[in-house]
Formats: sequence, C-alpha cells, structure tokens
Amino acid sequence: MTRLSVNINKIATLRNSRGGINPSVKDAAVNCQKFGAQGITVHPRPDERHITRRDVYEIKPLVTTEFNIEGYPSKDFMKMVAEVKPDQVTLVPDKHHQLTSDHGWDTWENMSFLKDVISMLRENRIRSSIFVDADPVAIEGAAEIKADRIELYTESYAMLFPIDRNKATEPFIEAAKVADSLGVEVNAGHDLNLENLNYLYKHIPNLKEVSIGHALIADALYLGLETTISKYLKCLK
Repeated sequence: MTRLSVNINKIATLRNSRGGINPSVKDAAVNCQKFGAQGITVHPRPDERHITRRDVYEIKPLVTTEFNIEGYPSKDFMKMVAEVKPDQVTLVPDKHHQLTSDHGWDTWENMSFLKDVISMLRENRIRSSIFVDADPVAIEGAAEIKADRIELYTESYAMLFPIDRNKATEPFIEAAKVADSLGVEVNAGHDLNLENLNYLYKHIPNLKEVSIGHALIADALYLGLETTISKYLKCLK
C-alpha cells in the first residue's frame, strides 16, 4: 500500500496571512486523518512563514498515523526533531529563504554531513528520507549514507506529464528500480495532483508514500477536504 501523507503547510500559510489561529493547523491535522490520510507532513522553515516550531510541537500529540517533518538539517532543526521524535524526517537541501524545494541533494558531495545527520536520526529511532532527483548516482549515494528511504522529487514528472506521460515516468521507474536493488525504500513528492498521481503510482514499483500539500489543499477549497482526500486515496488504488 502507498500511503498518502498530507502536507498541511498551506493551511498555516492562510492562517499566518491574517494572524490568529484560523484556520487551525491542529484541526487540519486531525481532520485529514479522520478523512483517511495515512500521514501528516509539515515543513517548518527558519522564517516560519507557514508552519512554526510551535505548530510542530502542538501537532505531534494529535498524529495517530505517521508524522513526517521535512527540512534542512540545521542545528536548530535537528534539536527540534530529536525532541519531537516524528516517525520520519525528510531531509531537503533548501536554502534559508527558498520559496519551495526545487532540487534534490548531491548525496556524494554532502556525504560526510548527511552521514552524521542520519546517524543522529537513527539514534533517536527516526526513519530517514533523503530528497533526491531521479538520478541513480544520487540514489547510490543515499544508499552509501544508509538512508532508510529516498523521496523522489517529482516536479519534472509533473511538468512533462501533460506532454508525454511515458517519457515523464521513465527516469522515475529507473530510479525506483535502482533504489530497490540497493535496499532503499521510495517515497515521492512535489507537484503531484489528481491528474498525474495515479499514473505514477501504477508505474513506480514499491512506492511507500506520497507527500502532497499544495495541490491537495487547493483542491479542497473547491471540493472540501473530505472529498478531496477521498479522491487522492482513490488515485493510490
């Protein structure tokens, strides 16, 4: 089964645009799980423009499925995840003020740094996932680092999908095969939506989890959160 983890960052973006507590990210986390999501993802950034550190601590007790925290492994970030102890930490190579993730790790260039980070996560019994492009060399590096999983960065798939879905999928099929051969589990995320999710799901072997935020929350504005999550779950069958 491929799990659906809902990224609730955009709920926090809307809340922060007005201040106060409405809409509530805590309610969003509870309701996403109530409506069938098998995980909750947050990506707290240093400027706290959406999910805040306080949110992370407050959401943790409400997650009864799986809690995935994404972020660049700075000292502050690693201190937070060591205290919160989510089920999974997804490591991204984002710069401080980056709008959104737009590339995966160069796992070989950052080998020593990432090994230390993975070791710390393992000591805290937190599953590790490294955000990578659909690049066999980067995946081989992730295996060398002994990451539990990779998360395939799927923007290139989403952009090419309306033009040539087979060509869009090919590098991701190959990447998943390489990961499987090296004993690394596979997640995927970025720009996945109701149009392109099912096709990727059908063609990627052993896909463990997809993390979806922007498109899902945007769809929920029109369809409602319960209906939207139901539609995304149907794409994973």
